[in-house]
Amino acid sequence: MNTHPAGRHEPGCYEIRLQGRLDQRWSTWFDGMTLTTSPDPAGALTILRGHVVDQAALHGLLGRLRDIGLPLISITRVEPDANDGQDIAAEEDDR
Repeated sequence: MNTHPAGRHEPGCYEIRLQGRLDQRWSTWFDGMTLTTSPDPAGALTILRGHVVDQAALHGLLGRLRDIGLPLISITRVEPDANDGQDIAAEEDDR
């Protein structure tokens, strides 16, 4: 059952945590999501955060992550921050 106020097929902002380190140059492969790497007691932690247009795009993104081979720690739908909102508005203007 979908209890999130947004529909299952609507755009959303996601934060994806991976065990390991990805260089910043990978961000273009992940549709411009922000990519940050932080130290973690168990090793490096990479965080991808950004706008995903729908569930199909999210599944495509997860497929790309699978192909890289870094272990997936978590994926969370989050509220967009101020920068994410600007990115969404710019994308809508491009349409």
